Amino acid sequence: MTAMPALFVSHGAPTLILDDVPARAFLARVGGDLGRPSAIVVVSAHYEATGVRVDRSAWPRTIHDFRGFPPALYEMQYPAPGDPALADEIVGLVRAAGLDAETDEGWGLDHGAWVPLMLMYPEADIPVVAVSVDPDAGPEHHRRLGAALAPLRERGVLILCSGSFTHNLHEIPRPFRQIETPAPDWVREFADWAAAAIVEGRTGDLLDYRRVAPHGARNHPTEEHFLPLFAAMGAGGGGAGRRMHDSTTFAVLRMDAYAFG
Repeated sequence: MTAMPALFVSHGAPTLILDDVPARAFLARVGGDLGRPSAIVVVSAHYEATGVRVDRSAWPRTIHDFRGFPPALYEMQYPAPGDPALADEIVGLVRAAGLDAETDEGWGLDHGAWVPLMLMYPEADIPVVAVSVDPDAGPEHHRRLGAALAPLRERGVLILCSGSFTHNLHEIPRPFRQIETPAPDWVREFADWAAAAIVEGRTGDLLDYRRVAPHGARNHPTEEHFLPLFAAMGAGGGGAGRRMHDSTTFAVLRMDAYAFG
């Protein structure tokens, strides 16, 4: 079986699944480009826990974890099966890497998971297992988490890490629906720096991004949406990544995507 890459994708606002923007078009075609994985492990910025939690649901529920959006979003379901045996295996791999890990019987798929998955694999017939981020644990923890997941790629498992390349919602220009507003300099400068660091394999700089990147903390006032990038890096075996997509929505949300491994 062909090994799958580890991906970092930016999932944007929940309305991405409805909006006619380049990031939606990218996600809608990338599943076909990759081919069909044997299973999908999704590390989502919206599944937050202390340590590592792995959803063991046989049929993960679709979580509508947002408010104030169009009614059509709340009617959407992504009824993919889970894989409890794979969830148990992931817990074992993560514990062997020296991290705390437990199964979670009741999470499901938040919008950081089901929005990109619905675009990538709309038939919802591939088993999906969700893995949490720890917003207080920092980049190195998530790089180690990803490295623990890396052996699964050789069995055709897609490691899909879903967050946002930039994510300061407090600075979205009003009105909110100005989706095509260009990125300001402080967003562009951070994204350009991070893109170069990824392509050049400057892992140390990326792990220390809040200190060395231009506008690092301004683009990520909290870290949960950038942490999946480090999981993708670790799952890809370390080293440089390949940029698959770059665009902007709502001025401050860079929608970049990268492949590792």
